[in-house]
Amino acid sequence: MQDQILQALRRNAVDDAVQLAREWIAAEPEQPQAHRWLSLALQQQGQFDDALTSLQQALTLAPDNADLHLQQAGLLLALRQFDAAGSALDRTAELNPNALSAYVMQAHLALARNDVDEADRLTRMASRVDEDHPELAALMGMVALRRGEVDRALALLSAAGEALPGDSRVLYALGFAYMGKDMLAFAEQSFRRVLELNPSVTSLQGLIVQLALRQGHVDVAAEMMRLVLATPAGDSPAMRRLAGELELQAGQPLQALEHLLPVLAQWPSDRHTLQLLLMAWQRLGREQQARETLDATLADHPQIHDLWMARLTVEPVGGPDAVAVGERWLQAMPEHLPALETRLRLHDMNNEDDAAEAVAERIVTLEPGRTSGEMRLVEGLLKRDPAAAIARVQALHDGAPEEAKSSLRAWLGSVQDRAGQYHDALRTWVELHAAEAPQRLPLPPQAKAPLSWPELAPVAEDNAIAPIFVWGAPGSGVERVVAAMAAASPVIRGDRFGPNPPNDAFQSYHTLQDLSTGKLTPEALVAQWREQLPARGLKDGAVIDWLLWWDNALLWALRPQLPEGRLIIALRDPRDMLLEWIAFGAPAPFAVNSVHEAAEWLARSLAQVATLHEQDLYPNALVRIDDIGHDAQAMAQHLGNLFGMRFPPAPTLGPARMAPGHWRDYRDEMGPAFALLTSVAVRLGYPEE
Repeated sequence: MQDQILQALRRNAVDDAVQLAREWIAAEPEQPQAHRWLSLALQQQGQFDDALTSLQQALTLAPDNADLHLQQAGLLLALRQFDAAGSALDRTAELNPNALSAYVMQAHLALARNDVDEADRLTRMASRVDEDHPELAALMGMVALRRGEVDRALALLSAAGEALPGDSRVLYALGFAYMGKDMLAFAEQSFRRVLELNPSVTSLQGLIVQLALRQGHVDVAAEMMRLVLATPAGDSPAMRRLAGELELQAGQPLQALEHLLPVLAQWPSDRHTLQLLLMAWQRLGREQQARETLDATLADHPQIHDLWMARLTVEPVGGPDAVAVGERWLQAMPEHLPALETRLRLHDMNNEDDAAEAVAERIVTLEPGRTSGEMRLVEGLLKRDPAAAIARVQALHDGAPEEAKSSLRAWLGSVQDRAGQYHDALRTWVELHAAEAPQRLPLPPQAKAPLSWPELAPVAEDNAIAPIFVWGAPGSGVERVVAAMAAASPVIRGDRFGPNPPNDAFQSYHTLQDLSTGKLTPEALVAQWREQLPARGLKDGAVIDWLLWWDNALLWALRPQLPEGRLIIALRDPRDMLLEWIAFGAPAPFAVNSVHEAAEWLARSLAQVATLHEQDLYPNALVRIDDIGHDAQAMAQHLGNLFGMRFPPAPTLGPARMAPGHWRDYRDEMGPAFALLTSVAVRLGYPEE
């Protein structure tokens, strides 16, 4: 009878299979296999509840049959009864420790609830049964992907994909592994294959559209979007929002509005929708429509923060209409701290000091210690009573939890500085550096200048790619130069300062020693740098690479191997650089053990810069930002003149820092340290005094 049922199922004669199984049960009601096959036939017929009932009857007759428990687990998974499925799998493994499928299903369940360690454990247990099974490579790849080990995940999932070409779970995970490596075309291909195998997974359609857009394939994305919106399941707010984004990218703001306005009605708090709407209204010049639409939405939803922020965006910054919107927001949400902070900023824009301080007092009453309110109150005190301003920040510092003390100590030093208490400010900053030194990087090593350099290689006439390296010593304000460059170029990379820096010689402190001993050749240094570019989202050497450190010894590689490159060095008066470093730290978190040590290191670094520039050892430009470091327009103009192209002003260059020449106020406290920098300051074109 079993063979007959199996044959019926294979030819898709499900009704016949069900009838045969029922006849078998009628003949042998105590036979568990009869109930099992009825369950299989009913499941294929789509009658899952009846299938589960039949399988439970089989288990009543044979409670210790591991295969039955495994089948039950699969059926429960289909019914999305995950906890019960897990229990069935546990029982399967208990009865049959060699049940590979049970471990595999358990591991997938663990991944579904984001228990990566448990999934890893179960996968290793399964490997004891059959270590070469392709399902295990797939699971190990999924575990690696969840742990952020993208390279390992890609290798494992690629191998699993070859062995299991029709496994949608493998293809799905493989798609995300490709995305992790920025291999967008391969990711799109994987997700398209998943969609072919499982057309009901409509969520993938939006992801495929986004991948096509990221590759610049607007037409492909538009066609996919048209197909998606034509289906009832696909015509969702999320897809409409994506369709609006697509229309904006295609330069069709009017069509974008048609998609986005219904989304706003359904998702009034969705920030992304609001951002897209504001872009569409702006491009169409329909500010009045924006006001009316947002006001109507706010009438129904007056408690939504992002709606009020969008409404403010429509009005001229700081103007009377913006003030009116701010007042309305505060009336609707009188204790909403962002609303109060907005009103505070509007008061300050209109030079209403007393009103601004009153709002600040209200903010700290609602949330004691809130930064926005405290900073505004301290600003007021600095004008009237500097000693009281210092005392207030000191009290905040003393009462703060340990993890917040560092930022408050830095602020205390700044307040002491602005109050003219230079000795106290320096002491505060030095204490902060001493406390943080164990968690910071040591100062990079520095090489001695050689007697001669390798020849600067000629640049090929047809070379069109010129990599740019950007560096600035601590306190130089290099981060402001980078912010200005980022406003004009998509190829700038600051990943050397993040959690996943490139693994090349420009990142390693051992590079200087390795070059001097021959362990690292100039050819290998540049080749290594090039090999890392694809992982940084770059196709070739067209990159603006913000360096963590610089030493002229790198010229041993750059002069012969990368003559087409160019070094951009951010520069200020070295004495201002030292003071800024001590006061505010630097993008590169170098340890400062003493002011004297920092001054010595900085003097040697800048002496190398002076030598490089004076002898023209490598194509370079000094970007002096003493007077333009806080002026986005001036910085853009300066860089535009340097590169011979237009630079749009950056939205911001960062918070205001010390004015040029402020180092002179610290002569009494830092005189010996400044003396170490005087010679190189003069070499770089700054006055001796």
